[in-house]
Amino acid sequence: MSDFTVSEAMAWIKASAAVLDREAAHLSDLDAAIGDGDHGANMKRGFLAVEKKLDGTAPADLGALFKTVGMTLLSTVGGASGPLYGGFFLEIGKRGAGQSAWDAATLAEMLKAGLGDIVKRGKAELGDKTMVDALTPATEAMTGDLAAATAAAAKAARAAATATAPLLARKGRASYLGERSIGHEDPGANSLALLLETLADTCKG
Repeated sequence: MSDFTVSEAMAWIKASAAVLDREAAHLSDLDAAIGDGDHGANMKRGFLAVEKKLDGTAPADLGALFKTVGMTLLSTVGGASGPLYGGFFLEIGKRGAGQSAWDAATLAEMLKAGLGDIVKRGKAELGDKTMVDALTPATEAMTGDLAAATAAAAKAARAAATATAPLLARKGRASYLGERSIGHEDPGANSLALLLETLADTCKG
């Protein structure tokens, strides 16, 4: 496919709900080591609520779709992830208002805008052991057509999520553990990698 359209976006979000449902226990296990242990359950609840909200609807454009995703996540996902993921999708929705298709470069810019909102809300930077560590290299890796760009983003995000294990947490609940946070992968970086892997799968065709 050459462009990312409303139908691809709908497919991505619905597939993400299924993936997060399947991986909820794993994400919560990661979170139990350095946080509240509810990240998987929160993400599963939020995305299943989004899927229900979108079911049977036909969003007018990409902006309207991602605004709905963001608002639903804000109201249903608990913990720190709700505002961060909600804000991420709301920012993409705001930038995409009235637009019905994006090429690979525009999609990359939209994801970077969402990253900017996460950084602003979470006050996190690279190396703090958060989802920023996965999303930053992912957006930087996006070159080529839609399939190539999203595949590169997914690969970069997964590698970066794995690479959060040796980091000392400097943000969020994990930061309270100090050096005990070392040796555990960040759950938020992992959920972000799952979303981007699902995006790549959606854009393969």
